[in-house]
Amino acid sequence: MGMKAAVGITAALAALSCGPAREVEDTRPNVVLIVGDDIGYSDLGAYGGEIDTPVLDRLARGGMRFTRFYTSNMCVPTRASLLTGIYHTLALEDGEGQMRLRREAVTVAEWLRQAGYLTFMAGKWHLARPDDPSAFPVGRGFGQFFGTLYGAGSYFAPASLMRNDRSIEAEAYRPDFYYTDAISEAAESFVREASASKKPFFLYVAYTAAHWPLHAPEEEIAKYRGRFARGWDVLRGERHERMKKLGVVHPDWPLSPRDPNVPPWERAPHRAWQERRMEVYAAQIDRMDQGIGRIVRALEETAELENTLILFQSDNGACYVEYAPNRKGPHLPERTRDGRPVRPGNLPELMPGGEDTYQSYGYGWANLSNTPFRLFKQYDHEGGIRSPLIVHWPARVRANTITDQVAHVIDVAPTILDAAGVRPARVFEGRRVLEMCGSTLMPVLEGERRRPHDALFWKWARGKAVRRERWKLVSAEGAPWELYDIEADGTELRNLAKERPFEVQQLEALFKAWEALTLEQRLR
Repeated sequence: MGMKAAVGITAALAALSCGPAREVEDTRPNVVLIVGDDIGYSDLGAYGGEIDTPVLDRLARGGMRFTRFYTSNMCVPTRASLLTGIYHTLALEDGEGQMRLRREAVTVAEWLRQAGYLTFMAGKWHLARPDDPSAFPVGRGFGQFFGTLYGAGSYFAPASLMRNDRSIEAEAYRPDFYYTDAISEAAESFVREASASKKPFFLYVAYTAAHWPLHAPEEEIAKYRGRFARGWDVLRGERHERMKKLGVVHPDWPLSPRDPNVPPWERAPHRAWQERRMEVYAAQIDRMDQGIGRIVRALEETAELENTLILFQSDNGACYVEYAPNRKGPHLPERTRDGRPVRPGNLPELMPGGEDTYQSYGYGWANLSNTPFRLFKQYDHEGGIRSPLIVHWPARVRANTITDQVAHVIDVAPTILDAAGVRPARVFEGRRVLEMCGSTLMPVLEGERRRPHDALFWKWARGKAVRRERWKLVSAEGAPWELYDIEADGTELRNLAKERPFEVQQLEALFKAWEALTLEQRLR
């Protein structure tokens, strides 16, 4: 019996026994791509954290966890590569103050929509200005969009809130509005709408949790009172031990030292305020996990879960930024919805969480989130670019598996297209397109070893790096190159640059060649 016939019979039996399901003739999988914002490698329960993430933990137990999955070091380059499979150096162009996707960088939504998929997005875009409709999600392959264009904003009244290509700021902010919940509600609605249509669908859910500001409902914050009272030093050590037992970090890699910008917990000032910062951060992630539960429940109730590829990742490592009182921007409202002044900045006399605050959780807790790695978002050391990746697909991925194969965010779009049976063409809507830099992870998901990338590259903000096989060359803040045997020394504690100048020279030459790659050279 042929594979298509077998799949068709299976789908027919499912339709009889499991309630509503899509028509038999189109058995292509749905895809739900979920992205958390500025969440550290160790924050989720499935990766060793203390935060309650039962839904993501369940998906991890029912699917595969990656332990060597890389992103870029900030939101914009990661999202560009995530959606296109292309390094941001080629996929992005300057849109007069806000980077946007080139037309030659075709999104996974555009390819899937052309192939007959319904396409939806809920959440943060961050690849367009509010006055640039051609770069909005609905201009880049998404049939429906609910979310924001800016990279950050109030969780209670986010700026640039859109439905499709229309601003809905004025009408959206109910007294009980909370952006994370609104994203989840829209995503759930899209699932149910797509299931009723009996067509395969692609849903991109881009939460702003847990990006600053520290905003969460009070009842969510209350769940975490006292949970972080022992401080970042003790909790880093405990996380590291749990991570080794879970198998999500190599047992021979030591915990990196406390970051130089972080005082010992016993000497940290304003400890009650410090605790509260981490409590709100945890509440943001908890609420996101609850929202993901709504999406999963909708998939279950519409009999779509078995044949849905779900991917969850963060967009970069945890963010160290200490939010200053004098910082301004269109994302920061001057007043709350009921007219109270917003007091921005990490002010120890003001506990974060409410709509009238605008704070971040800073170096100490970001150091905890990135356990056991060094540095943070904006850097290309492992703390800035190592992300959890959970893949759940009951029909194809064996439950409770962990892989140490190296993967990069440029691999996500090729994986989705491969799963959907869509092969990118050389031309899209009459224009030549950029060839994808990534490659499919389907062999990994099916339990095989895949051919690794010849090399991987990073360059953004405060970092630059190149990795080939066991060697990683990395620089922070324009400092001299550092060289690490990243297989043996995954927490980057022994710089071998002086001992191995040949490897430094070879990797630097590779990096410069990648840096010089032109658009024309990559056009298909």
